[in-house]
Amino acid sequence: MIPISQSARVLHESWLLHVTQIPTAAGREFRVIDWIKNWAAERPMVELRADAAGNLDLRLGGRAMSEQRPVYFTAHLDHPAFVVERIVAPSVLDLTFRGGVMDEYFKDAAITVYDHHDQPHAARLTGKANPADEGSTAPKQPLQHYLAELDEPENSVDVSIGDSIRPGDVAVWALPPAEILDGLIHTQACDDLAAVAAALAALDVLMHLPEAASRDVRLLFTRAEEVGFIGAIAACRPASHERTMPMNARVIALENSRSFPADSPIGGGPIVRVGDRLTVFTPSLTEAVARRAEQVAGGPASVTASQKASEAPAWKWQRKLMAGGACEASVYCAAGYEATCVCLALGNYHNMADLTAVQAGTNTSRAKIGREFVSIADFHGMVDLLVACGLEMPEVGFGQPAAIQPKLDKLWKDLGHLVVAR
Repeated sequence: MIPISQSARVLHESWLLHVTQIPTAAGREFRVIDWIKNWAAERPMVELRADAAGNLDLRLGGRAMSEQRPVYFTAHLDHPAFVVERIVAPSVLDLTFRGGVMDEYFKDAAITVYDHHDQPHAARLTGKANPADEGSTAPKQPLQHYLAELDEPENSVDVSIGDSIRPGDVAVWALPPAEILDGLIHTQACDDLAAVAAALAALDVLMHLPEAASRDVRLLFTRAEEVGFIGAIAACRPASHERTMPMNARVIALENSRSFPADSPIGGGPIVRVGDRLTVFTPSLTEAVARRAEQVAGGPASVTASQKASEAPAWKWQRKLMAGGACEASVYCAAGYEATCVCLALGNYHNMADLTAVQAGTNTSRAKIGREFVSIADFHGMVDLLVACGLEMPEVGFGQPAAIQPKLDKLWKDLGHLVVAR
C-alpha cells in the first residue's frame, strides 16, 4: 500500500473541500489559479510557471534528474458556470454560460454572482438573452447568453453593480456548502477541481518520499476545458509558442466522469480510463497505469467468473472505456503524446440532478440543479495511484513485454502439452 499517513489524508480532504467550492469558469479561472500559486509558494521545492495560455506547470526543483521521461498529471481548472458579459439594467445581467448543461436545468434557476471583492450576490435566471433562441432549431452558438435578475433590494442594486459587479465576474449555481456525508463529498464542482486537489496531494506526498527523489513528476493545470479543451489545445500548439510539455512526456489526464451505476459505480475505486467518446487512449501507457494499479491493489480490477466477490482486493480500482464523454487525453493523443486518463466516477454530472430521467423524459418534476459528488475513498485511491505512478512507471510497448506475458508463459508451461503434437 502507498505510504500516506492518516494526517496527510485529512489534509488532502481539507484541500478537496476548499478547492471544489472556488467559483471558476472557462477563461475566468483566476481564483483557483491564485489558490494554487499560494499552495506552491508555501513549498520552496515547487517551481511554478505559466505558459502563454495561462496554463500552470508545476514541478519539483533542486533535483538531479536522470534521463528519464517526465510523467505529467494534468487536470483542468474550470467548471460549467456563468460569466457576466454586460449590465442590461440596474438589476439585470447578461451572462454567458460556459459549459454543457441541458436547457431544462436553466428555467428559473437560482445563481450566485461573485463580484471582484469576492462578495456573493443572489440572482435568478429569467430566460435567454435573445428570445429568438428559445425553441430555435438553428445550431447553438458556442456560448449561450442568459438574463438574470438580482434579488437585492432595488435601492441597493445601483450601488452593488456600480461598485462591485462588473463584466467578467463569475456566477455559479446557488447550492449549499460542501459537506462529506456517508463517504461522499457533495460540493459545487468536483469536475475537475477534485482532480486538481488529487494531483496536488500526490505531488505533496512525492516531494517527501526519498525513493521519489530522482523521479521527474510534473503537473499541468489547463484552462477553458469545458468549452472545448482550449487550454490543452494551446499547450500542444508549437506554431504559436513552444509546447508546454516535452514531446517525450507520459501524460496522465485526470477527470471526473459521469458515473453509470451498473458499469462505473461511485465507490468502486479510481478508474483507469482506456478511452472516451472521441478516441482510444495510448494502449501502452494505459497498460502501464493499469499495471501499477494492479500492483497497488494486489489484484485485478474485477474478480473472474471463477471467484467470489469477497476475493476482490481491498484497494479498489476500475478499468473502463467511459465512452459517455470526452477528456483532454484525446487532445494529447492527437498531438502525438503518449497519453491516457485516470478518473473519478461522478454523480450529478455538471450539477444535473436526476440526469438519466431528465434525458429519458421520465422526470416527473422540474429538472433541478444539484451538488456534484464523488467517493472520498475513490479520491484517496486516485492519490494512491498517482503516487504509485510517480514512483515507478513501467515501460510498456514495442519491444517491451506486455503485463500479461508472464501469465501467458505460465499457461503455456502448464497446459501447452494439450496442443503439442505427440
